[in-house]
Amino acid sequence: MAFDIDMIKKVYTNMTERVDAARKIVGKPLTLSEKILYSHLWDGKPSKAFIRGKDYVDFAPDRVACQDATAQMALLQFMQAGKSKVAVPTTVHCDHLIQAKDGAAADLKHANNTSSEVFNFLESVSNKYGIGFWKPGAGIIHQVVLENYAFPGGMMIGTDSHTVNAGGLGMVAIGVGGADAVDVMAGMAWELKFPKLIGVRLTGKLSGWTAPKDVILKVAEILTVKGGTGAIVEYFGPGATSMSCTGKGTICNMGAEIGATTSTFGYDDSMERYLRSTDRADIADEANEIREYLTGDDEVYANPEQYFDQVIDIDLSKLGPLLNGPFTPDLSTEVGSAMTEKAKANNWPIQVEWGLIGSCTNSSYEDLSRASSIAQQALDKGLKMKAELGINPGSEQVRYTADRDGIIGIFEKLDAKIFTNACGPCIGQWARYSDPKNAPKNSIVHSFNRNFAKRADGNPNTHAFVASPELTAAIAIAGRLDFNPIKDKLINENGEEVMFDEPTGWELPPKGFEVKENGYLAPVADGSNVVVTVSPTSERLQLLTPFEPIGNEIKGAKLLIKAYGKCTTDHISMAGPWLRFRGHLDNISNNCLIGAVNAFGKKTNFVKNQLTGDFGGVPDTARAYKAAGVKSIVVGDHNYGEGSSREHAAMEPRHLGVVAVIVKSFARIHETNLKKQGMLGLTFVNESDYDLIQEDDTFNFLDLNEFAPDKQLNVEVVHADGSKDVIALNHTYNQAQIEWYNEGSALNLIKKENA
Repeated sequence: MAFDIDMIKKVYTNMTERVDAARKIVGKPLTLSEKILYSHLWDGKPSKAFIRGKDYVDFAPDRVACQDATAQMALLQFMQAGKSKVAVPTTVHCDHLIQAKDGAAADLKHANNTSSEVFNFLESVSNKYGIGFWKPGAGIIHQVVLENYAFPGGMMIGTDSHTVNAGGLGMVAIGVGGADAVDVMAGMAWELKFPKLIGVRLTGKLSGWTAPKDVILKVAEILTVKGGTGAIVEYFGPGATSMSCTGKGTICNMGAEIGATTSTFGYDDSMERYLRSTDRADIADEANEIREYLTGDDEVYANPEQYFDQVIDIDLSKLGPLLNGPFTPDLSTEVGSAMTEKAKANNWPIQVEWGLIGSCTNSSYEDLSRASSIAQQALDKGLKMKAELGINPGSEQVRYTADRDGIIGIFEKLDAKIFTNACGPCIGQWARYSDPKNAPKNSIVHSFNRNFAKRADGNPNTHAFVASPELTAAIAIAGRLDFNPIKDKLINENGEEVMFDEPTGWELPPKGFEVKENGYLAPVADGSNVVVTVSPTSERLQLLTPFEPIGNEIKGAKLLIKAYGKCTTDHISMAGPWLRFRGHLDNISNNCLIGAVNAFGKKTNFVKNQLTGDFGGVPDTARAYKAAGVKSIVVGDHNYGEGSSREHAAMEPRHLGVVAVIVKSFARIHETNLKKQGMLGLTFVNESDYDLIQEDDTFNFLDLNEFAPDKQLNVEVVHADGSKDVIALNHTYNQAQIEWYNEGSALNLIKKENA
């Protein structure tokens, strides 16, 4: 039986009435995305039509999910909100703080030893405030959500950018910062700019070596890493209904890599099959009663150009297997000779050292079964592994069932390393090298979602390529980046030429899912007697002190860093070994912007201290400015803050005295995170003004006392030679967000209102 079935029934009861009302107000047929959005308005029944990409709208999500790395700061903030219990169903999942090294059992034991303080804190806070808790080893948050909590037509938010995975089960599921999650957990509205809509019409059918992964790799090529910004991507057509539910989840998951607000599919038979196989027949029965409300209207899908802001057509029958990378998830290459040419031209290492299968993106039973069919062929045809192989099952339910059915055993016969049911290498939690910064140049292939430099193993020389699980398995066996399993032969241990047959697998386990211990702990009914303790001497956890308002007088602020090129949240607040400090704001602030490339000198973590003339690390320089009572400014390039939803990337600069981040353009979640922390997130009116910023610049805001929606701000930039430039800046703050700024943070405003 489903968790929270009464809540789901209530959503469905409201949905029919609200969608009917929205259709009349909008005056035309509705996409699935619009149906979910209009049925989750904070004010209830729709009363006006919203302008896509312009109107800020208050929503009422059905649930919240947090992973352990981001949950620490989210729950530390929630503890400040003055509430006794979360207002909506909420879960915490311990999947990020488990380092992959020796294998599942040893790695899980090590994590429980080294991070017990954090796990105990999360468990006790969850117990106190009515939050469901998934223990370390239970699984990766997004796979666990898909198996247990996602439901067609629902809306959820999660403190991880890949929350969007739940779109595979017909949700509008959106990654947010912890401050947004705190709003919803505290019973307040959640604000979002009404998204634009991108429709992807899928025709034909996947076959052979082509997998759902290749669909999103193709979409990433078309839209690039920022082409989906501010939009929901809605997939439809016969190709969409022909895919499995978990395959849809894979596609939605990697929508985060194109900057999309989220991605989703309409309810169909594959979703019903998945719900019933994961012991949620009660949801399937309820969904079937309002089936037409859980997908786009027929007229929309018949004439999508009239209803979407952009339409993309992909014929699955013509789509081939792809490899995306390195260093960006939107650089797409067809397998085989095209990769040979690109690799030679760009000096990419052809030899592949590792293949990695799993993560929240591709760790379902179907994914493992299809990859294992390739592994079994290697055993049957006498092929030896040329690269090492690692497996991260998505949940204990998937792992247990796959082990029962012999799938895990097939990988083990090839000497694959079975890691814990956790994120591991996908988020940099991989102890591959003792000294990753000086590790050699190499190539790896994985079925994960992100492949930025240093993402998996901390080695800037690792060239990571993204592929489907089955292609990853084949390339790992062949050991070559340009191996084409459709055409190329391999030499087995007997000296014979052999070829792979097409991969096969099961959409769902033929004998059903099974699990002995899923790792879930339900909270007590009354948590008032639960005591949450945080040691004042802890290196891992630190109670929060509210931020002071910055105010409307910013004069004499110094440039901290002018970031050059790509600056993701990984560059602003690295993961990997820094994950251990996610609950301690002061300690983790020592990684603030250490990965960003300084435009002056093109080095990382090396900036000028204008007070002394000396050069040093970014955090040290920021602390020096703060100690001297001097505010600081960060300047950045396009799509600043893309990647993970981590709010630490906003909280750390705020903690270190940064008052404004001025860029060419923002990634959506990061811009919101800056606003939530009471900072200024601003964009150049003229992008070329980025070039005017010099290393010794001082900033004076001229009209911050007139801060208002839709009104440009102007800053005087004083150069070292005394010359000045006045630069015009845009912002997207509405009146409520300006109140966050005036109060010092959104959390300060929540506390004030609760008091």
